[in-house]
Amino acid sequence: MDNFIEEALRTESTLNPLSTTYEENTARLLHAAIGLVTESGEFIDALKKFLFYGRPLDLVNLKEELGDILWYVAVAMSALDTTFEEEMDRVIRKLRTR
Repeated sequence: MDNFIEEALRTESTLNPLSTTYEENTARLLHAAIGLVTESGEFIDALKKFLFYGRPLDLVNLKEELGDILWYVAVAMSALDTTFEEEMDRVIRKLRTR
């Protein structure tokens, strides 16, 4: 799974319009955060169309949006110097203490 981060980052933009204002990792985190919100919005929009407009539930689109969300998570994890495994372990430990 950590290979996902490496592979995903091959397509990360090297254009950084914030480079004079923020350190690079801060700009990458901002890019990831904006992307996560955007893709999450597209995910919920597909559900809205199904629930409120009577359109068929587009499972293919929902899966594609989840994949896009994972791409932005990979950027954020790289900027934070962590991995999927580390964060999954952290979440499981937190849930077990509850």
